[in-house]
Amino acid sequence: MPAASFLLLRPREVQACAGLDAAALAAVEESFSWLARGEAVMPPPMSLEVAERKAEVHVKTAYVHGQPGYAVKIASGFYANAAAGLPTSSGLMVLLSATTGFPLALLLDDGYLTDLRTALAGAVAARHLARATLGTIGVVGAGVQARLQLRALSLVRRFERVRVWGRRPQAASDYAAEMSAALGVEVVPVDNVSELVKGSDLVITATGAREPLVRAADLHAGLHITALGSDGPGKQELEPTVLARADRRVCDRKAQCFRLGELQHALAAGLLDESSEVLELGELTSGRQPGRRDDREITVCDLTGVGVQDTAIALLAFREATARGLGTRVDA
Repeated sequence: MPAASFLLLRPREVQACAGLDAAALAAVEESFSWLARGEAVMPPPMSLEVAERKAEVHVKTAYVHGQPGYAVKIASGFYANAAAGLPTSSGLMVLLSATTGFPLALLLDDGYLTDLRTALAGAVAARHLARATLGTIGVVGAGVQARLQLRALSLVRRFERVRVWGRRPQAASDYAAEMSAALGVEVVPVDNVSELVKGSDLVITATGAREPLVRAADLHAGLHITALGSDGPGKQELEPTVLARADRRVCDRKAQCFRLGELQHALAAGLLDESSEVLELGELTSGRQPGRRDDREITVCDLTGVGVQDTAIALLAFREATARGLGTRVDA
């Protein structure tokens, strides 16, 4: 029997095969519909803490009926790296055959595909939950994901101006200059999250916060919030009463978000329980439930990142690499 082989894709090759575009957006949107239609087998994520390095490692996967392969993703954040001038995040994906279990591809993406599919999930949420007409976008956070979220949002909504808050004023100023040039809109740093929320039509939170940044007192009619930073026990960007006051609560996976997302805090505070009305994003993307129902609703989407997104984006990159002849074939 001939030895099996797999495709090795290095970071630049992965980036050439998947980007912030309509094809990747469609792939991520469809991944949520796989969940809603019961087409995916997706175990809970595995997490590992490396406390002495201020680090966390996440492993996610999902098999989807009818798809040729399934991804196993390992993503890490080693936050002590920053002091040494090293990147804090990294990762890779292995795409395995759903027929034989043999490796199809090793995607050495340095966490790029995770960042990409996370940004696109935010765009999917905005497509279904944000008002059709937006004036001001508020961004809480000034890192990589805050940049990608704004770029992804531009695929589904037009907006006039952006307000950004960061813990370090210089980071917020750098973000404003970069994103204004990239998107051709006014981007202004602000020093107050409360005023940012009050003055925005859509708020994106993308931080590593462990205490609330967004308060229920600042909510207003028509606001949509996409919260991304809480993907583990103890992480938190929203005051629990934000979720209690929302007219429409949506998440990527209820069981996961009640354990890892913003919903964990509303549950702990007794403001919601596991029978409370919380929709999964796939119910919206599949057409089983409506998204925003009127322009005055307050909507919140709690995103923790789910394995179907990883399988969807890995399959997309693999198909593109195969079609373009990219990568190195390696004998197993």
